[in-house]
Amino acid sequence: MNITSIRRKEIIILNTLTEWIKGEHSERQIVLMISLMVGVCTGLTAFVLKTLIHEIKHLLTSQFAEDEANLLYLVFPSVGILISMLFVRYIVRGDISHGVTKILYAMSRGRSRIKSHNRWSSIIASAITIGFGGSVGAEAPIVLTGAAWGSDFGKRFHLQPKTLMLLVGCGAAGAVSGIFKAPIAGLVFVLEVLMLDLSFSSLLPLLVTSITSVCVSYAFYGTSPQFEFSLSKAFSIDIIPGCILLGVACGLVSLYFTRTMNWFEMIFGRIKKKRFKFLLGASVLGILIFFFPAMYGEGYDVINQLINNASAKEIMHNAFFYEKDSNLLIYLGLVLVFKVFATTATNGGGGCGGTFAPSLFLGCIAGFIFANLWDDIFGLSMGDSFYVSPKNCGLYGMAGLMSGVMHAPLTGIFLIAELTGGYDLFVPLMIVSVVSYLTINVFEPHSIYAMRLARRGQLITHDKDKAILTILSLQSVIERDFLSVTADMKLDKFTSVISKSHRNIFPVVDISGRLIGVVSLDAVRLYMFRSELYHLYTVASFMKEPPAQLSINDSLKVATKKFEDTGAWNLPVVDEEGKYIGFISRSGLFNSYRETLIKFSQE
Repeated sequence: MNITSIRRKEIIILNTLTEWIKGEHSERQIVLMISLMVGVCTGLTAFVLKTLIHEIKHLLTSQFAEDEANLLYLVFPSVGILISMLFVRYIVRGDISHGVTKILYAMSRGRSRIKSHNRWSSIIASAITIGFGGSVGAEAPIVLTGAAWGSDFGKRFHLQPKTLMLLVGCGAAGAVSGIFKAPIAGLVFVLEVLMLDLSFSSLLPLLVTSITSVCVSYAFYGTSPQFEFSLSKAFSIDIIPGCILLGVACGLVSLYFTRTMNWFEMIFGRIKKKRFKFLLGASVLGILIFFFPAMYGEGYDVINQLINNASAKEIMHNAFFYEKDSNLLIYLGLVLVFKVFATTATNGGGGCGGTFAPSLFLGCIAGFIFANLWDDIFGLSMGDSFYVSPKNCGLYGMAGLMSGVMHAPLTGIFLIAELTGGYDLFVPLMIVSVVSYLTINVFEPHSIYAMRLARRGQLITHDKDKAILTILSLQSVIERDFLSVTADMKLDKFTSVISKSHRNIFPVVDISGRLIGVVSLDAVRLYMFRSELYHLYTVASFMKEPPAQLSINDSLKVATKKFEDTGAWNLPVVDEEGKYIGFISRSGLFNSYRETLIKFSQE
């Protein structure tokens, strides 16, 4: 049986299933059935991704001796980035980086359409990148994969844009639920990071997808939490001051991580040639992993070791620090500082991965270091009740970093509780997450995912007014039926143009189509019926500068601000070269806003 016949049978099965679902079912029933299918697909793809990463890593590193440095750490990450880069360039032929940011952008355009290749391309590229040592996480790629499944099913059934947006959210929720075995965290992640206006009726499809996806993961991995954890010291009121300080520390580490990543990303952005990006990324990553093998891959092995009281030698395997247990905090402190460079170098050099796992990894290290310093400073002088457990603080730090980096405190709380089964630590998890979020919010109003879109005015928000202006595109409200004139046009010809127009404003353009001014009908009204003046005046005699002009790349938030500042009723729109495109009217913008608001608010 050849590939063509297999593909033909697949299409027949999909078409048959589609027709059956469409049958006699209501749209609500269709959405629930699709959410179930999305849950199955995301659970299976999460299993495939985790298996690929594990098998590649095991194949490459299982024979390494733990008590000595290994030069292959310099090579493997570079090979992974190179293979991933070539795969994206010659097979995918598209950009698959920054998965969560891409979903936010798709939603911000009001279309929520994710390219179909993301159902498989992100899986392959991230498995290669991470398996070979790329210091990133698999969660952002799997979230993009899940969103692509939701988008594809929605497009197949020709659903409304708002329903399509819900299915994209279902795919993202299923991805997080499946890869972490954390259904509540998957749901909350969509509420905090992706969705703009969730109604009660939208909760059921999200729940169906999350539960289905996690059940698929249970079928493959069992029902135990992803990280083994046993509570060593129960929460007591005495450690609240320590939790608050840890929250502040996590917020500051989140700020460092976010700002440094943005700075290093800009350096890669200035490099035009991909081979130079690869050389820089591969060099930085290889050197860092050679000196700090804990940065290899996602770092979940290190998290398991820290929260289960592993020895210093286990944590510092293959590192130059291996011989001395006393170097553990120094080693972890250096990892805390340099991890952001390894993560950015992986993606900047051509690899594929996200910041989910690095956030958890750094949070665990930050919490572990904080606990040891706290016990040395306060535990000795203030008694046993003030001692904090390093393994517990590792969990608190994971929640705190996730809360700070992603601006998602609820996701941090529920994810860590579900990842470890540490539900007895809910109160300290909440304290650290909330304090961390409040701390970074003083300096950064947006999450690491949303920053790029926020700078361009393309970020969708939970504020409905702002969200509507973001969903609407400038091009959708441009009016193009204004007749243009030239500055040297005589008054008689201009009068002829006026007689053919139903507008009272005329854009004035030069020979290349660039806007140089506007003429209002009021300015020429007293002259247009006096034929003896036709040869004395040209359009330039009546032309004025527009009160402001808009670029085709401006958002409607910018347009609204310019209308408010100028008091104008119409503003011209030009392209990047200043060529005239059309006008936007205040009344037209208001009507489009009102129509979109009605659709946006419907259940």
